[in-house]
Amino acid sequence: MYHQTFDDGDTAEAVAESRQQPGIHFGDGDALCCGTFGELLQGQLPINSHSRDSHFLVTMPIALFSRAHFMPIAGEQCVTVYPPHKVKAKRLAESLVSALDVSGGTLLLQSELPEGKGLASSSADLVATARSIACCHKRRVRTSLIENLMAEIEPSDGVMYPGVVAYQQRLCRLFSFLGQMPPLAIVAIDEGGTVETIDYDQRRGEISANQRMQYRELLDRARTAIPRGDTATIGKIATASALLHQERAPKRHLNAALKACQDIGALGVIVAHSGTMIGILLDRTASCFPRKLRSVVEHVSPFDTSPKMYLTMN
Repeated sequence: MYHQTFDDGDTAEAVAESRQQPGIHFGDGDALCCGTFGELLQGQLPINSHSRDSHFLVTMPIALFSRAHFMPIAGEQCVTVYPPHKVKAKRLAESLVSALDVSGGTLLLQSELPEGKGLASSSADLVATARSIACCHKRRVRTSLIENLMAEIEPSDGVMYPGVVAYQQRLCRLFSFLGQMPPLAIVAIDEGGTVETIDYDQRRGEISANQRMQYRELLDRARTAIPRGDTATIGKIATASALLHQERAPKRHLNAALKACQDIGALGVIVAHSGTMIGILLDRTASCFPRKLRSVVEHVSPFDTSPKMYLTMN
């Protein structure tokens, strides 16, 4: 997969030539970006803990992707995008070709991520688009430039970075790297409908100082648990974040999912905070994984006859 690499001097610099990734073969202009199953954690930190914005999230990268293929047309300034409803990708593409002073052209997008469900489909489209254009024109592009362009469009997930990150979604800025997620499976149900990221962000409001402290503590726990591969604590963090978020964007089946976790001995519940998905976390390296997987599917089938399984990127 084509991901950025980072150096000590500037962690926001992307390598835009896919041939620099050993063993990975892409045609000119081909790139991809993974999605994230909602968020492991999302909330607000104490007001004095950061200078500009207290909103943050922690990504849960999954092995589903948005793929982009860019074909330049000499002298063209605009970018035509297929499918045409991908207007955010079109806006990003045209801003980027202008910033790089390169030709526009045609952009093809193909995504495995359902839209409006909270799996970072838009963010993955935008990052794949930027990578594709940079790759096609063989340009080195700083991630900070891509983030600036994305911030003009909507709050975004931190899927432009490899591994799990804490990310300021409103500013489109990296907060910190947290490491690699251990091999987990998420058995998920979709509560229906769609959520538009901008609308959700505008209506969610502020939270209490006590809840901000809870989010601070959960982030501190994540900083320790993720590098250690502590799946039990990761599950508890996800569950705590889902519960804290329930009063702002309630999930109808959260209590049922919590009961299933308790009955089965699953790691926890994870939600798409700004989406429609709710999932149950399992350690897929555990010897009891097949049995627990069957049990989870049985528990959630009354709410969704076709539950999906997502695998973490690790």
